This record gives sequence, C-alpha cells and structure tokens, in this order.
Amino acid sequence: MSDLPKDPAKPHGPVAVGELSIHVDPDICIGAATCIAIAPNTFLLDSEAKAIILDTADADEENTIIDAARGCPVAAIYIEKNGQRIYPA
Repeated sequence: MSDLPKDPAKPHGPVAVGELSIHVDPDICIGAATCIAIAPNTFLLDSEAKAIILDTADADEENTIIDAARGCPVAAIYIEKNGQRIYPA
C-alpha cells in the first residue's frame, strides 16, 4: 500500500481510476475514515485529516470504491463514470 497521492497536484482529485473519476471535497470531508476502512488502496487521510486519493487506487475494485463513497457520512466523495455522476446521484 502507498501513501502517495495519485496526482500530487490534485490529491483530492478529480482523478481517473479505471473508468471512474473520483473527487473528494476537502471542505466537506470530516475525516471519519469510513472510506479508508472500505477501500484502503484508494483513500488515506492527509495531515489535515482530509481524504486523499492514492496512487494505488487501481488495486481496489470499482464497486469497492463506490461503496466507500456511499459509506462517507457526509457525502464528501463524488464519483463519475463516463461523464455521468453516479454518486451521489
């Protein structure tokens, strides 16, 4: 597992992971870490306790990443697929 962001210039995204585009809104993220528990290859908290997207995100399955977004208690993770928002809908 890595603790390096997938895109160091945009650690919160949006970044492409397979067919998904993932973005974490750091203004909404409360650092609950539910996303990390569900998709540990995709998410990690930075020094400000905000989720970032890891360079190992491709190791998690698409459904796992979507489940991690659904698990966020404040809906801070946005996911698009093929240009369409799939979470939150």
